[in-house]
Amino acid sequence: MRTFLVSTAVIAIAVAGAGLWISRPKPVDAASFASLTPDAARGEAVFHAAGCASCHAAPGAEGEDKRVLAGGQRFASEFGTFIAPNISPDPAQGIGDWSREDFANAVMRGVSPGGQHYYPAFPYTAYQNATPQDIADLYAYMMGLPASDAPSAAHEIAFPYNIRRGVGLWKAVYMTRDWHMTDPASDAEERGRYLVEALGHCAECHTPRTALGGLDRDNWMAGAPNPSGRGRIPDITAAGLGWGAFDIAAYLESGFTPDFDVVGGSMAEVVENFARLPASDREAVAAYLLRAGE
Repeated sequence: MRTFLVSTAVIAIAVAGAGLWISRPKPVDAASFASLTPDAARGEAVFHAAGCASCHAAPGAEGEDKRVLAGGQRFASEFGTFIAPNISPDPAQGIGDWSREDFANAVMRGVSPGGQHYYPAFPYTAYQNATPQDIADLYAYMMGLPASDAPSAAHEIAFPYNIRRGVGLWKAVYMTRDWHMTDPASDAEERGRYLVEALGHCAECHTPRTALGGLDRDNWMAGAPNPSGRGRIPDITAAGLGWGAFDIAAYLESGFTPDFDVVGGSMAEVVENFARLPASDREAVAAYLLRAGE
């Protein structure tokens, strides 16, 4: 019996140790950021493509107030309600005392400056494929935005989802750096892949999820239940949309569908952001979507 208990204890310790190792935070390679020269002007385009204000501006903010990333918007899910934090450059309540490496770890790895895992309601699973230069430029731009001293609210998440270490295990399963489109056939498709799969994180809404909240990559961009419980997020594969390249690019600029319907819901924010980008970027997204789901 004593031998059995000792063996069981050794196995339990080994399993616990393996779990801690697998679930540990995995930071970015600091060297990949050390020699970069950031460009805040380019960072503004990254900011719009990544939709930062869409989630982190205060609820109901309009116009220039959207540049104040005070947080507070609520995002319901089956795992609980996530509340966007203050990511303005305020040094006490926001991210003003973060280094560029801290910022990169948060955005690309989902790891806080204190070494905690962020929940994947923050789409770092997509942002991990951004280039270090884009993240450095984004950091430079955001540090020049207005500060807010509004405190961040705690997420409303029950046990066991409130155990952040468990997010490390989730990352081990779902946080891969693989592109869905592995063979872009043109420069436009490659740029579209980058905008859709990385900065724009379109799959985070338009792809259904598994029971554990990971993307169901076999049904890429094929539509998904709305986490709020209202309606369904549409299929935006080529077959699901049934639109041409001009229709897609025009929609991302104007918000009008080929049937003269008008964009609504959270997609209105996406259109507002993409309308600020060069026409070539909207055309690149169209080129990508025309192959999505193949």
